[in-house]
Amino acid sequence: MIQKIRTLIIEDEDPARALLHTFLESFDEIDIVGECSDGFSGLKSINELQPDLVFLDIQMPKLTGFELIELLDELPEIVFTTAYDEFALKAFDLNAVDYLMKPFSKQRLQQAVDKVVERFRLKTSVKDKVVNMVEHLHEKGRLLERVVVKSGSKIHVIPIDQIEQIEAQDDYVMIHSPEGRFMKKETMAVMEQNLPEDQFIRIHRSHIVNINQIQRIEQYGKESYLLILKNGNQVSVSKSRIKDLKRELNF
Repeated sequence: MIQKIRTLIIEDEDPARALLHTFLESFDEIDIVGECSDGFSGLKSINELQPDLVFLDIQMPKLTGFELIELLDELPEIVFTTAYDEFALKAFDLNAVDYLMKPFSKQRLQQAVDKVVERFRLKTSVKDKVVNMVEHLHEKGRLLERVVVKSGSKIHVIPIDQIEQIEAQDDYVMIHSPEGRFMKKETMAVMEQNLPEDQFIRIHRSHIVNINQIQRIEQYGKESYLLILKNGNQVSVSKSRIKDLKRELNF
């Protein structure tokens, strides 16, 4: 018999959270260590309580379930509770991460708990699969509306409109905004694919810029161009990208 699974509930709807709590407290395998009504408090509780399992709502204001996962250094087991679309559910299924489609029955919840119990019994983990699931959703071209980054103990939610430029930094990207510069573990390819094409353009292997932030273009060689951004930064345009940039700007 395994030890009880220390479980955290993160759900922004009071009735749904209360029902989930009621269902879970009747399961001998589960020890509920906390409840949270939003992503920010959920993130704090995960870091403080280090639960084994989190029932995580996806569609929450301020910080979504996906954004919360991106900010975690260590992932607990995750079971999503969601009213998400069919496309996302297929992605979950492909990556063997369980989800509960609201409204769900106690019997369906028991199935999810049984899966988690089996993973602990076999000493397996779905942490990589949860990360892969989020990356899979990103790769499918879900356009970003905001980017969430962690700087020290602070969480910054940056609307897409406020991103001035993005710069490659090894396995990370550096995001420039009026608030400052922030590192995020992401690839340039994924960022390029998920940013609005009419607002952002990749001008170099290492640079993506917000078109609205371009102040002027300067030519400093036969085929060499330099972008001057409104924030004062100067960014080189690669030869392979100059045609795309000229076309976008009607230059």
